[in-house]
Amino acid sequence: MEEFHPHNDEMTFNAEEAHSVIKDCIEGVLGKADYNHDNVNQWTAAIVEQSLTQLVKLGKTYKYIVTCAVMQKCGAGLHTASSCFWDTTTDGTCTVRWENRTMNCIVNVFAVAIIL
Repeated sequence: MEEFHPHNDEMTFNAEEAHSVIKDCIEGVLGKADYNHDNVNQWTAAIVEQSLTQLVKLGKTYKYIVTCAVMQKCGAGLHTASSCFWDTTTDGTCTVRWENRTMNCIVNVFAVAIIL
C-alpha cells in the first residue's frame, strides 16, 4: 500500500510554470504598447485578472494573490519587498519583471495551498 505524502508534486508550488503563465499574460496585455497614463488602470486590471484565470486553469489546489505595478521609465528607482508567514514546503511566490523601452511591469504571485 502506497503511503500518502502531503508534500508531493501536486502540493508544491511550481514557480517556473507560474512565471511562464504570468509572462504570457503581460505580453498579451502590454505587447508593443508605449506607456500611457490613461491606460494603466485598464492594463493592470487585465494583467491580474488574466493571470489569475490562467493560474486557476492549472488545476492546482491553491489560493492565489496577484499584484501588478506598471511604471513609466523615467530614470526613477523602484524597490519592492514582501514577507510571508506560511508553509514553505507547499506555498510559494513568483515575481515576474517585464519591461520595454517606455515602461516597467512587476507582477507578484502568492500561492497558498488549500489542504483538503
